[in-house]
Amino acid sequence: MRAIRSKKIRVLVTGGAGFIGSHLVDALIAHGYYVRVIDNFINGKRENIAHHLSAGSLELSAGDVTSSRDVKKAVKDMDTVFHLACLGVRHSIKDPFENHRVNAEGTLNVLQKSLEARIKKLVYCSSSEVYGTAEYVPMDEAHPTKPCTVYGASKLAGESYARAYYKTYGLNTVMLRPFNTYGPRSHHEGDAGEVIPKSIVRSLGGRSILIFGDGWQTRDFTYVEDMARAIIAASLCPKAIGKTLNIGNGSEVSINKLTASISKITGRPQSAVKHGPGRPGDVLRLYSDSSLFRSMTGWSPRISLEEGLRKTTEWFAARPAGISSLLHQEKGINWR
Repeated sequence: MRAIRSKKIRVLVTGGAGFIGSHLVDALIAHGYYVRVIDNFINGKRENIAHHLSAGSLELSAGDVTSSRDVKKAVKDMDTVFHLACLGVRHSIKDPFENHRVNAEGTLNVLQKSLEARIKKLVYCSSSEVYGTAEYVPMDEAHPTKPCTVYGASKLAGESYARAYYKTYGLNTVMLRPFNTYGPRSHHEGDAGEVIPKSIVRSLGGRSILIFGDGWQTRDFTYVEDMARAIIAASLCPKAIGKTLNIGNGSEVSINKLTASISKITGRPQSAVKHGPGRPGDVLRLYSDSSLFRSMTGWSPRISLEEGLRKTTEWFAARPAGISSLLHQEKGINWR
């Protein structure tokens, strides 16, 4: 992979206190970047970046990506913007208008203020949810985009805005479509909670793992540290400017097999699984073809799913609050 430059490039990470965002911040700071974060702490957590704040290695600009004033302040004097701030899939089911406002209109705001501030490059993190259920696999960037949720549609809108700012105004943008990401700091709580962290917390706490539907839905999971490396690699690749690129592990696993692996790692019997009705708007199959991204950047994942699940389980098991507290935060059905 292309070597990461160590000079003080000034970067802004929107949503930098969130799950992926905070790992991206870790990687950027480790490689000598000057990093500023804008976050409103709705999904992001101060504890995710507290170690950098106490060390004075990170500048925090508390604010909201839908606020012109907040974003104008945040982008000032930056070289590159990594735009990750968003609200998630389950949130979009119960509050579609707010989801659209943050994900689509917030992205448009970040793009406009970045243009006005003469930002050199903007990396936009879209989502594999823009595709909807696979019509063929593996899914390359030419796969039809037929999102099943307002979240997927709003991420596609933001992606389209980023592409338009490149074509119309010459703002150097890169559009990334990460497939499912997991790892330490992933959301188990509330409407942000997703299958791996929810299942780990429930299993560690002695509760049944919940599977919505028959469990034969498939996903392509990438460990979060690998994803952070990929996002930085995209920012350093001149050929990526103006391009839309998949990032995925390049393997497909069913939810049934995934939860069986989690049960084994947590020492719970595989029978401790409870099936429920399918989730509204659920994508049934995702499997990435990331060959274009890999050929451009030389990136490849380093952490296998089994190793990543173990690392994630160890992280949740070691939380100071304790499993009982984490269970209290976890909602079984989290889209109502």
